[in-house]
Amino acid sequence: MSNRISKNKIKKIISFSNIEEINKRRAARNLNISRTTLKKYLSELERFNLEFPDRKNNVNSFINFIGKTKHISERKTYLNDSFPSIFKSIETADSNIKAEWEKYKIKYSDGYCLSQFCLSFSKWLHEQKLIISPKNSKLKTLPNDDLTILRKWRLSTDRRKWERAVILLDSYEGKPISEIEKKVERSHDKIIEWIKIFEKDGLKGLEKKKKKISVETINNIETKKANLITLIHETPKNFGINRTSWSLKSLNEAYSQKYGVTISISMISEYIKSLGYAFRKAKKVLTSPDPKYREKLQNITNILSNLTDKQKFFSVDEFGPFAIKIKGGISIVKIGETKTYPQMQKSKGSLICTAGLELSTNQITHFYSFKKNTDEMIKLLEILLVKYKNEEKIYFSWDAASWHASKKLKDKIEEVNKDGYRDINHTPLVELAPLPASAQFLNVIESVFSGMSKGIIHNSDYQSVDDCKTAIDQYFKERNEYFQKYPKRAGKKIWGRETNISKFDESKNYKDSRWR
Repeated sequence: MSNRISKNKIKKIISFSNIEEINKRRAARNLNISRTTLKKYLSELERFNLEFPDRKNNVNSFINFIGKTKHISERKTYLNDSFPSIFKSIETADSNIKAEWEKYKIKYSDGYCLSQFCLSFSKWLHEQKLIISPKNSKLKTLPNDDLTILRKWRLSTDRRKWERAVILLDSYEGKPISEIEKKVERSHDKIIEWIKIFEKDGLKGLEKKKKKISVETINNIETKKANLITLIHETPKNFGINRTSWSLKSLNEAYSQKYGVTISISMISEYIKSLGYAFRKAKKVLTSPDPKYREKLQNITNILSNLTDKQKFFSVDEFGPFAIKIKGGISIVKIGETKTYPQMQKSKGSLICTAGLELSTNQITHFYSFKKNTDEMIKLLEILLVKYKNEEKIYFSWDAASWHASKKLKDKIEEVNKDGYRDINHTPLVELAPLPASAQFLNVIESVFSGMSKGIIHNSDYQSVDDCKTAIDQYFKERNEYFQKYPKRAGKKIWGRETNISKFDESKNYKDSRWR
């Protein structure tokens, strides 16, 4: 029943219905509707109150009720309820539409005739988006060898293999084609086609067929690849293209310009990949302007390659100064949450750590400085001379900072290398092996500082300078103990998440500004 009168009139009808003896003629006249319409609404209201006693006199619920109400006969209801089981019987059992109609007539003698039954069933199939599969579409046999292969295909990540396995296995198990369609998202006709191909040619018929390519086509492709390589070795400016490097589009334009034939951008991309080329962003690296770069580098390499058991090589540098305050860094947080720290903070002090890394044993010697100057370098030298007094020679390697190459430091080294000084103090000979200018990326100790920074400086909130010193002391103590316990692994195991192994290598970049 459609709602043809206003909501206000329906409200009045509900109020009239609560009157024991209603004068329908007078009520219809007051509402300006016919008595027949009034009677229909009163009848629907009575049904509504019986079905939904908890919503009695609820205008909105009643309006929805009469808008949806559609009287369906008992015979039609029974037939519609029977269709799912009828469809299943036709799909999975040896049955047909006429046989199902005969069963239906036995159960419901006043049911529809065959033509009406078929028409209603056809409409139901259309509404449910179902199709009755032909009997010859079901797979009758499946050899054991093929069954084993298909089960593997069903677990494959290859979409092509998976969908064929699902179709054949489900069809063999007697599942309806309509159900298989939804699972593999393929058309009814395509599924029937693959089943027939399998029954005729087996699994080989379902394998992807390789396209036959003529010799002429192959030669043409190779020619295009060779032409592309020739283009890549030239500059785009040779072809009037205002670019410093090639792009797919510029290669397309230049190829057409030079060879007089067009080649699609997608094919250029495919050919370039097949030739082993790819677009890569240039990596930014630190470089040294030192004119004696190679000479100094060769000197260090020779020292390390000929280092004896009574000689030690030290990579020396300072870490800091850095402020003692809450630090940021990478840490594990819950998804959706953001870890923060205040930008404006009051520093609890600052710290400089001066250290030397002995490369052959991976042992760190460190102390804390107030400044970065020559006096601190001399202090480190004196500490190492005492600690390694039983060695024949020690090498000092550092970057070209001014206080690392001062006259005062050189004078100190000359002093400790004198025979008289060495005889009295029993100290080793000291030799400098300076790094090339602006070559901090070759200073191996930077790698250790990086690991220390990530391990105990990032995400820290030390309450004092002493707390930070304690953490650094403990870090280097554990690191030294580790490499004493596993000396053969020195240089192979990264300690404290260092960016590179603690081993001299000119191809590595040990300097990283993010450490500070």
